[in-house]
Amino acid sequence: MSLKGRKIAVLMEDDYYEKEIAYYEHRFPEEGAELHFLTRLWGKPSLTFHGHEWKAPLEVSESFENLDDAALAAFSAIIVPSGMVADRLRYTEDAKKIPPAAEFLRRAFANKNILKGIICHGLWLTAPVPNLVKGRRVTVHNNLIGDAKAYGAVYADEDLVDDGDLITARTGNHCHLLARAIIERLKSAR
Repeated sequence: MSLKGRKIAVLMEDDYYEKEIAYYEHRFPEEGAELHFLTRLWGKPSLTFHGHEWKAPLEVSESFENLDDAALAAFSAIIVPSGMVADRLRYTEDAKKIPPAAEFLRRAFANKNILKGIICHGLWLTAPVPNLVKGRRVTVHNNLIGDAKAYGAVYADEDLVDDGDLITARTGNHCHLLARAIIERLKSAR
């Protein structure tokens, strides 16, 4: 229970990879960390999202939209998961504005004390704010190598890449590697 008192957030939307989210639901609390699922609630008290393969439901009742800087800084890590979550989160009603989830991620990147974990297709959330990954070493799903390079990131053909406060993993099936890297980093920071 060495991560007692640490908070880890996973951004959520529909079409998530069930195996990845189920792993986080067990692994982080096993270490004593508080796990929070954050989304854009659209003024509702909660939303139920469904997984990609089995349509498993997951109810989320916490929003990233109204978190001030102090509340954001209370998180030790923010994870952008695999699946189509990032694509759905980059929706914005006003094409002239950065999508709220991308703005939240930009704020997280501004705080070097918060670990950012991005896995597989999660890198799509940086499309509206590519400067977040420009010049950074990353790995992504093979389908997104061109995207990573277009964002100015330095693609590494590895299953896990640790680039300071940014840790990336290739696919949802590498969630155990991402979780372990985040856990080890947070343990060593104590």
